[in-house]
Amino acid sequence: MERKVALVTGASAGIGAAAARLLAANGFDLALGYHSDEAGARATAAQVEAAGGRAVLLRADLSSAEGVEALFTGFDAAFARLDALVNNAGIIDRAARIEDMDGARLARMFATNLAGPFLVAGKTVRRMSTAHGASGGVIVNISSVAARLGAAGNYADYAASKAGIDILTKALAEEVATEGIRVNGIRPGLIDTAIHGKGGQPDRPNKLAPSVPMQRVGTADEVAEAIAWLVSAKSGYVTGATLDVSGGR
Repeated sequence: MERKVALVTGASAGIGAAAARLLAANGFDLALGYHSDEAGARATAAQVEAAGGRAVLLRADLSSAEGVEALFTGFDAAFARLDALVNNAGIIDRAARIEDMDGARLARMFATNLAGPFLVAGKTVRRMSTAHGASGGVIVNISSVAARLGAAGNYADYAASKAGIDILTKALAEEVATEGIRVNGIRPGLIDTAIHGKGGQPDRPNKLAPSVPMQRVGTADEVAEAIAWLVSAKSGYVTGATLDVSGGR
C-alpha cells in the first residue's frame, strides 16, 4: 500500500519529534517543518527513516505569511498528497506579568503561535478538502492546558495564543466537516520537553508536578500517542474536540 503523508511543524524536538516518530511507525511518510534547529530536525528525520518512513526537511519561519508559503512550496515539491497535519510549531517567552509585556513580545507570540497555525491550517485544507478535489484528511492542532489555566504571572500571552488555537480547532472543524476533514486539538499539560528551558525555567515541570493529580510530569511520547489516535480511523467520529493530556490538571 502507498504510505500516507503527514506534515508536522515544530518537528525538531519535543512533541513534534515524538509525533513524527510514531506516525512513521504507523505507516506515514513525514514532512518535517522546523525553524532553526537543523540538527534536531535531522535527528528526527533519522528516527523517521529508522521506522520505515521517508523524511523531508522543510525549513520555514511560520511567524510570517511568506514563511508559511515557503513551507508549502517545499512540501508540494516533495509530496503529491497530504493526509495529516500536526500543527505543532510554537514559542514561549520568559516569565512575565502582563504589565511588563511589550508590543514586540506580543506581536512575536501571536504571529508564531496563532497567525502561523491559522495560515498553515488554511493551506492544509486546500490540499485535503474534497471541495478542492482531494480525498480528505485529519488536522491535529497542539494547544496547551495553559489555555484553560491562564498562566498568570508567567506566560499569559502564550496561554492566550493557545486559547486561540482552541477556537481555530472548533471553527475549522465545523467549516470542513462535510469535506472529508476532521479537525481536533490536544492540550498538553506539564510535559518533559525543552520548551521550559527556552522560557528560562527548565525545572518548571518538576517543581509543579505535585500540583498534577497524577503527581508526575508527562512525556512527549504520551502526547504523541494521543495525536496518533486522533489521526487514525479509530477516532473517525471525533471532530471539533480538544483532548487534555495533562495528568488531570
